Amino acid sequence: MIRSRYRDLAAVLAAVLLVVAAVVVGRRIEDSDHTLFVGWPPLVGAWDPHVGPGTPAAVALAVAVVAYGPGVAARLPWRALLWAAYGTALAWIWSLALIDGWQRGVVERLTTRFEYVPAVGRFHDIHAALQDFTHHILLHSPDNWPAHVAGHPPGAVLTFVLLDRIGLGGGGWAGAWCITAGASACVAVLVAVRALSGEGLARRAAPFLVLAPAAVWMGAAPDAYFAAVAAWSVAMLALAVTGRPAVWAAGSGLLFGLTCYLSYGLTLFALIGGAVLLLGRGRLRALPWLVAGAAVVPTAFTLAGFDWWEAYHLLVRRYYQGAGGIRPYAYWVWANLACTVLLIGLATVAGLRRAGGTLLRTRGRGLLDDDAGEARLAVLVGAAALALLTADLSGMSKAETERIWLPFVMWLLPAGAFLTGPRAWPVPRQAAFAPSRRPARSPAAPRAWEAAPSAAPAESPGTPGTTTSGRHTGSTHRTPLLDVRTLPAAALAAQAALALLANHLLLTGW
Repeated sequence: MIRSRYRDLAAVLAAVLLVVAAVVVGRRIEDSDHTLFVGWPPLVGAWDPHVGPGTPAAVALAVAVVAYGPGVAARLPWRALLWAAYGTALAWIWSLALIDGWQRGVVERLTTRFEYVPAVGRFHDIHAALQDFTHHILLHSPDNWPAHVAGHPPGAVLTFVLLDRIGLGGGGWAGAWCITAGASACVAVLVAVRALSGEGLARRAAPFLVLAPAAVWMGAAPDAYFAAVAAWSVAMLALAVTGRPAVWAAGSGLLFGLTCYLSYGLTLFALIGGAVLLLGRGRLRALPWLVAGAAVVPTAFTLAGFDWWEAYHLLVRRYYQGAGGIRPYAYWVWANLACTVLLIGLATVAGLRRAGGTLLRTRGRGLLDDDAGEARLAVLVGAAALALLTADLSGMSKAETERIWLPFVMWLLPAGAFLTGPRAWPVPRQAAFAPSRRPARSPAAPRAWEAAPSAAPAESPGTPGTTTSGRHTGSTHRTPLLDVRTLPAAALAAQAALALLANHLLLTGW
């Protein structure tokens, strides 16, 4: 355990040095060559220490989650935990966004000349606009689209067109939509982790998902909305391959198809989906439904006149016509990873180090065993890291990755579940491939911090009378998921401090 702590410390120190190097080298490049096109390398933003209406709420929420979040995650019934996680994540994102104020922190995020809302008026006839969409992607084309509209398939801008059609037009409603939808991404990740790796690991990951530093950039960012759609696609697939009805796979495919028409780069979520198929025994049953669902959105857009492949190739040309063609790849290929450190926090860095160690120890052996929950979580997190690294090496993600990579980052955050205290006792695991039942309510059930580590055989939380091997014992005794005294409160505090410092010291943007 001591050796593991030293390795964690080494990983954290390396991450800190990476960020420092990105700041120092980036500042020098920008001052001398002006080729980075960011205000505070490696982030888009400016040095602007400030407080705002969201400051008291953000600080109070951070303190509450650090102090009580792990205990609440251990005790709440599963469905209540999901609602609590969503509500807390939503409050965390809103409070961070409002540090910059309502106008600057929410409304103006999506109303600049680069954004979606100003383009809504050009979609009076949606069918005609889709047919003509590719003619306005290139920078020198007549009436070229704003940068973010041109840089994404039309599913992104159509979201805000449809909001406008139902009376929710303007930057305020657009920002509220992105925050409200984006906060649900953490719930989707919890659902997937529970289905694939067991409820104990999902509960341990919950505080890290809720209190993510990435929330600084999820406030009013369309990419937070994209992250939620992609995350629910993965969650539905996880349910489909672990014993739930195969129709969940059709829903997963439908959302994955939509994801590909929200952002070209999110086609890389196929890597994460592939990992989920690898980890589920029901993959052969789910695959036809997945493919059928995934065909719906592409077929609809193609019939409406939009050619995804043509648009993508035009986008690549547009990318190199602008700042993307000037920003130095040699800097951004590693500075993007420094941005990722600021998104996930140092606690997640340590968790990723442990996840990597778990992968090396298992090397893919016995992934479908009931007691291999940690190995399956490591594979899931590793698939997200692989997708992120692929995006990095492609050269199509030079800068602004604090926004662009939000969908991938959500799947790195569960690595926090690997951070357990030195006296932590084994966490009961859910039978990962059996549909869960609601826990029986027992007034005599012990509270999480009162039970002894030796209390009774480990049972699956949410499945009374079921051992970790899936055998029903008939008992309704519930053992605790984890001892809250061993949880890394300091790690959660570091996550919150990073988010609060970034939001109060920098005026972030994208």
